[in-house]
Amino acid sequence: MDGNEKDGSMRRTDDVYSKSLRAGNRTYFFDVKSTKSDDLYLTITESKRRFNNDNGKFFYEKHKLFLYPEDFADFCGNLNETLDKIKELNGGKEIVSRSELEAQREAEEGSSEGNSENNSSEKNTASSTKDFSDVSFDDLGKD
Repeated sequence: MDGNEKDGSMRRTDDVYSKSLRAGNRTYFFDVKSTKSDDLYLTITESKRRFNNDNGKFFYEKHKLFLYPEDFADFCGNLNETLDKIKELNGGKEIVSRSELEAQREAEEGSSEGNSENNSSEKNTASSTKDFSDVSFDDLGKD
């Protein structure tokens, strides 16, 4: 049981179900909670790890969305309609999951390692990058 004190009174909420999704530098939490009167609602929390330059410490920036049962159907309908619109605007291209994208990138990297033409191109890029990064800071500011 989780109690939240507000205006001097205790409000009780119970966590009923929780699921999380790691997505790059973000984590999404989907939590079903129950009120004192056993009404269920959904909280969606986006959590991002950030760095505070002032004190040199990491912190988590969180944004919460509360979704109540009377809004579930409309919310799902609007979400699906929006995702369909994204697909349409992308020329019918299917939305690919993060894990599928990562697998495609790994496969592409693996196939380019076996290709000697790509390797020589990468070596040329590396040597030309070296030429540009060899800077003497003593020369800066002199006319």
